[in-house]
Amino acid sequence: MSRPAPEFMFDFGSPNAYLSHEAIPAIVKRIGVQFYYVPVLLGGIFKATNNKSPAESLAGIKNKREFHEVETQRFLKRYQVQPWVWNPYFPVNTLNLMRAAIAAELEGVFEAYVDAAFHHMWREPKKMDDPEIAIAAITSSGLDGAKLFARAQEPEVKAKLVENTQRAVERGAFGSPTFFVGNEMFFGKEQLRDVEEYILGK
Repeated sequence: MSRPAPEFMFDFGSPNAYLSHEAIPAIVKRIGVQFYYVPVLLGGIFKATNNKSPAESLAGIKNKREFHEVETQRFLKRYQVQPWVWNPYFPVNTLNLMRAAIAAELEGVFEAYVDAAFHHMWREPKKMDDPEIAIAAITSSGLDGAKLFARAQEPEVKAKLVENTQRAVERGAFGSPTFFVGNEMFFGKEQLRDVEEYILGK
């Protein structure tokens, strides 16, 4: 029985979304199905669900943060991906970055933009909520950063990001990375194994 393409609800502000993005190509090779990337605003999801970032939710909890690090190391080994480099400007307001992702879809450069934005957030981290820095970073990756960030201010682009975010919440999302295969939801990078098994019918 064929399964629908897995959807990946992502925000560039999530290091675990970055790690998922890095792991997905190998999964695609194994399952023969492309992931459908859906830009959402994590801050909007948190507000709608009364959720908090791991940086806040793990603060002061003995052993939990340490376990998350163990879990991350297992993930890196399993998927043979590069770890993220901590962004010294975290938390970064990703509103314009995510709007520009919608603009990149309209401009036909979405995949290249996603690669570039994740790179400049979590491989060579920069203060990506500074418009000048973000435009220069995206431009250095071979894209027209000025054009994309200009389009990011268009009403229909803003509305689409809001729509994506609201829709994700309506379907059950409370954070990023979140994956959907049809109506089945999977949360967190660790559940990529479950996504893969579900698609293969295991």
